[in-house]
Amino acid sequence: QVQLVESGGGLVQSGGSLRLACTSSKSLSRLDAIGWYRQAPGKERELVARTTTGGSTNYGYSVQGRFTISRDNAKNTVYLQMNSLKPEDTAVYYCNAKWTPTVEASYNSWGQGTQVTVSP
Repeated sequence: QVQLVESGGGLVQSGGSLRLACTSSKSLSRLDAIGWYRQAPGKERELVARTTTGGSTNYGYSVQGRFTISRDNAKNTVYLQMNSLKPEDTAVYYCNAKWTPTVEASYNSWGQGTQVTVSP
């Protein structure tokens, strides 16, 4: 079991910046991947950014060049720095973690979400 707690959401004007944080109850070294998805009303949840234990990163096409994911292993926390925000970025952002303690078992956990609203 892993608990994920998000913070940092809020209201910002178009072109502004926000930094989200996700703190995991597990050491980041025990997670295969951790990152962010978002969901706007009436839309499906989509990948924003994800980082793996090996250090690779993956970004959704719409946020490449604007968002950056990073980690602080000592704090069991990953961050999402969001720059040049657009109204289209408005959504609830969810932290997600995946881990596989055994070859036959895998687990997936979600945080409660944090609202990001970008005004025109």
